[in-house]
Amino acid sequence: MDLLHEVQGYIDAHRLLKPGARVVVGVSGGPDSVALLHVLRRLADPLDLALHVAHLHHGIRDTDADADAEFVAALAESLGVPCTVERVDVPAIAAEQKIALEEAARRARYTFLHRVAQQTGALRIAVGHNADDQSETVLMHLLRGAGPAGLRGMLPATPLRDYHLLPPSPKPVSEMKLIRPLLAIPRADIEAYCAEQQLATRFDRSNLDITFFRNRLRHEVLPYLAQTNPRIAQNLRHLAEVVRADYDLLHEFVSVAWDTLLVKSAPDLLAFNLEGWRAQPLAIQRAIVRRAAYKLRHSLRDVSFIHVEDAVRIAQQGATGAQATLPHGLRLTVGYTTLTIAGEDVLHLPPENPWLTPGSALPLSVPAEIDLPNGWHLHIQEAPHWNLEAIANNCNPLVAWMDADVLGAGALLRTRRRGDLFQPQGMRHATVRLSDLLINMKIPRPWRDSVPLVEADGRILWVVGVRLSEAALVRPDTQRVVYLRFFGP
Repeated sequence: MDLLHEVQGYIDAHRLLKPGARVVVGVSGGPDSVALLHVLRRLADPLDLALHVAHLHHGIRDTDADADAEFVAALAESLGVPCTVERVDVPAIAAEQKIALEEAARRARYTFLHRVAQQTGALRIAVGHNADDQSETVLMHLLRGAGPAGLRGMLPATPLRDYHLLPPSPKPVSEMKLIRPLLAIPRADIEAYCAEQQLATRFDRSNLDITFFRNRLRHEVLPYLAQTNPRIAQNLRHLAEVVRADYDLLHEFVSVAWDTLLVKSAPDLLAFNLEGWRAQPLAIQRAIVRRAAYKLRHSLRDVSFIHVEDAVRIAQQGATGAQATLPHGLRLTVGYTTLTIAGEDVLHLPPENPWLTPGSALPLSVPAEIDLPNGWHLHIQEAPHWNLEAIANNCNPLVAWMDADVLGAGALLRTRRRGDLFQPQGMRHATVRLSDLLINMKIPRPWRDSVPLVEADGRILWVVGVRLSEAALVRPDTQRVVYLRFFGP
């Protein structure tokens, strides 16, 4: 196999590198990364590449790791490539962040590579993942219950912005990409290339430790599956290729639906048109829930099937106020006309209604223009011309006509208080507890303290969006009328 030719063809096919590119090459010292560096060095002159080697000492394997670092530095020098070597204490990171050693090493590695790329002005970071690594990755994701995004396996190129574990950076990473030029090359061919080119390599004994999930797949699970189907590794790679193409198509449809249905976006909240979401195919419904979770929780690596299915079921069938739990402190809430995904500490108030901060009390006057939270406004004016029939037929719950003499001076726009009573329209001689009214009107408990109320002379005249008071009604003998209208952003 002409590995140089194969890698160059793969780079061209997937547009991994442009002539004149600056490339950081992650080199551990193993056969994959050594072969990668050697091949890219051979391509450096014809492609006008500026290479920079990066090696991270994980602080795990003591003298072996020290020897790896020295080996990589010497290899880079022999090839005439500048090199950066750093050391971190991965076990300490794992203990501090309470994560697995593998995950801590992964986070530290990508953070280091990103930093070196920034320091050298590189927009490409090349790593040595090969075809066998791809088979292991697809199987690993399959066993963990991943959806289409996971079954794609590793991609030829991945934007660095997709690695949400990276620390904040003053420089944009939108164009910086992690590339995998060896992803179509089997491990055996890479080792043969190293032997052919007389390349010395290092051996990481931790790769034999089957307590690590990937090592167990490599040394036990895949060989066992190969006894039933010798082509299992190749079939897993083919699965990744097929799913990747299907995922790209689904991604286009999801992007269109997302842009159409999104009605509100905040740092810890996303809200979608509920009716429009429910009209989407199931695949797009699931994908929107997953994408929202990833967008709100950058460190989230996967959303389980159970979480997604439960959230989709609640969103499809749940009544107003129904909720479903998602990972990392997220919650899906069904609103009147919206579907909201937000942090559990965020009050999920539907954006299609005006709300007040609990405990608010704002003085009202006529006329007035009042700004409310979340971009809502209240317009108040006296209505010099009014029609009793039109007022009686009003069907907008955010518009009200009131008897101006009943509203009077000193009116307030406030939220509920303990013991509030209310005389709903149609009840001439009785009052009800406001709390009972809100329950009967199916206002979810978390929202009740934020419902705006118009009060005058100690009486609640309007539960905004819910019911007008009998006392505030415009009647045939009413002398003056006040018009109130809430309107949103």
